[in-house]
Amino acid sequence: MKMSDPKIKDATLVELAALSRDLRQELFNLRLQQASSQLEKPARLRTIRRDIARVETRISHLRNQAP
Repeated sequence: MKMSDPKIKDATLVELAALSRDLRQELFNLRLQQASSQLEKPARLRTIRRDIARVETRISHLRNQAP
């Protein structure tokens, strides 16, 4: 999911907050899998962390724009 992805670019604050919550839940589940040595794609952790950062950056940008 890139910043140019319409899912992030055109989303409202509420939608972005929900997306962030979902991504954080997925990251938590992946970390549990990693701890129990059941994680099949370790690179997915990095991808999810970066997606969370993209969403949080967009949220911050939108909050700073609002008067």
